[in-house]
Amino acid sequence: MKFTTLVSATALAVASTAFVGAAQARDQVQIAGSSTVLPYASIVAEAFGENTDFPTPVVESGGSSAGLKKFCTGVGENTIDIANASRKIKAKEIKACAEAGVKDIIEVRIGYDGIVFASQKDGPAFTAFVPADLFNALGAKVLKDGELVDNPYNQWADFNGDLPAVDIAAFIPGTKHGTREVFEEKVLLAGCEATGAFEKFLEVAEGDSDKAKKKAAEKACMAVRTDGKSVDIDGDYTETLARIDSNPNGVGVFGLAFYENNTDKLKVATMSGVAPSTETIASGDYPVSRPLFFYIKKAHIGVIPGLKEYAQFFVSDEIAGAEGPLAQYGLVADPELAATQASIEAEEVMGN
Repeated sequence: MKFTTLVSATALAVASTAFVGAAQARDQVQIAGSSTVLPYASIVAEAFGENTDFPTPVVESGGSSAGLKKFCTGVGENTIDIANASRKIKAKEIKACAEAGVKDIIEVRIGYDGIVFASQKDGPAFTAFVPADLFNALGAKVLKDGELVDNPYNQWADFNGDLPAVDIAAFIPGTKHGTREVFEEKVLLAGCEATGAFEKFLEVAEGDSDKAKKKAAEKACMAVRTDGKSVDIDGDYTETLARIDSNPNGVGVFGLAFYENNTDKLKVATMSGVAPSTETIASGDYPVSRPLFFYIKKAHIGVIPGLKEYAQFFVSDEIAGAEGPLAQYGLVADPELAATQASIEAEEVMGN
């Protein structure tokens, strides 16, 4: 047993040494993940390259899930150093990371963002939504006359006379985007509960426990119709904007920052009576907001030049604070930014 342990430890040391030697050939931090975090990370990467002696990090998109999957392939020069995410890393992703040797992960919360519902600036009057509207428009099954039925609605006004009498056309984040989870949980599920559909789904849910039945009902609430009225967008927000440009009746899901940089083309709707803004998100009044993150492989710190320094630069008061360039672009500054700064300095890893 001792011999086996010694061999394992020796093998680990050799692997670590090999990684160090190989990684020294790469002097750029490599980042992938969330399209929501992408513009913020790009701003920081460019400023980091201009204001330090380190090369400008390489930042790619692809979505939160795709970035974390790439992040969790292992450690070494041929793997990325950071995954950007518009949601927290999941337990199953942490497990996948650990199984591939990525066992020490540093979580960095950079601030907050909101998802907004916007349409053509000169299009129909989509000015106010509640979660029930989005659920009725997009749910695979909805509650009508007290029964669950396949979604029968063709126009927004079919279920809410205050909405335009135009064909339903919604462009929502694809399933690999972290934004999709926020949309499902804070809009579709909330709307399902508000209409009473959740209780009906719960009545017919299958499962060997109340918890299992509740999970099945929630899954049914978040199922989206597949008849073409709801379209998944797997690319970034520019693709959603292109769809809106070509469809005057289209409603798209965007990040607040992207919308604020395209107000010449888009108008935004309130959600439950609250207009999205940095102020309403910071106060917690806007109901569809979420924290944004990036995740660092601790094993790469001290090996990939500039990795820790990039993280520190990103969350510095000058960059991520209320008066920094990220706030000007639309990021809502984290009131606990100082704690994040201290966590990076100490290289604190997530608990497993």
